Amino acid sequence: MTDDVAAARAAAEEESAFSHPAVAPDATAAYGDDPDQLIDFYAPRGEGGPGGPAPVVVVLHGGAWRAPYGRRHIGPFAAFLAGRGFAVASVEYRRGAGEQGGGDPVAGRWPETFDDVAAALDALPALVRQHLPQADPRRMVVTGHSAGGHLALWAAARHLLPADAPWRTDGPVPLRGVVALAPIADLAVADKLDVCGGATRQLLGDDEHFGERRPYADPALLLPTGIATTLVQGRTDIVVPQAVAESYADAAAKAGEVVGLTLLEDVGHFPLIDPAADACAVVAEEIAQLAW
Repeated sequence: MTDDVAAARAAAEEESAFSHPAVAPDATAAYGDDPDQLIDFYAPRGEGGPGGPAPVVVVLHGGAWRAPYGRRHIGPFAAFLAGRGFAVASVEYRRGAGEQGGGDPVAGRWPETFDDVAAALDALPALVRQHLPQADPRRMVVTGHSAGGHLALWAAARHLLPADAPWRTDGPVPLRGVVALAPIADLAVADKLDVCGGATRQLLGDDEHFGERRPYADPALLLPTGIATTLVQGRTDIVVPQAVAESYADAAAKAGEVVGLTLLEDVGHFPLIDPAADACAVVAEEIAQLAW
């Protein structure tokens, strides 16, 4: 496949994923005082599982940790999962804002992006009981797309963070599993490949900050988690190439942990969250394998 053909295909996939009308959540709750510290809740619909309280799927959206991309774009995906019988919590978090004077948005905010994901996960059990009474917060799976996949893997590894990390937990986060979709799972490899226009350097900071902060932020350095983990990756993804997911899976194997890696033929970056794409149904099945 030529570069032009691959780019045209990727553009068509992105257009399809973003073509769905917005889906309003059933409820929205704050987990902090900042306007971005919000969680949208989608109640389970349809059969979807063996009965009883529905598992909770926590969704962390992508968008290279940059401010223009918020949780609204992943609402149709969240609603799709709700239609499969899951209770869904779609988390917003602080992303990188534009530079002073109107420059292009940068990727992420240190440490606020990580503050928010940790705070949201800690607040979720109580918020689920309040806003999704038909859900079981003891059966929780985290999924995330692209930059959100990075955050999902990171959230499951907080017990492995350095002792001085403010986000560290004493024991593993009580999750049934993680399903990371085209995740930016290895920040060093993503940096070498210039994924999303240097987003990893912007997230952690240039030069000495990048090396200093990686042990606090890079899922590939936070292994083994002891939590069931599956990566879903399109083979023709030119946004976050397959090599990034493979590097994480290799790092897990070296740490003595088996991480599932589902590679989808003729699939790029965006079909994984596109309800109209077959790949999205595969994602739902991978989540179901861990959730029920």
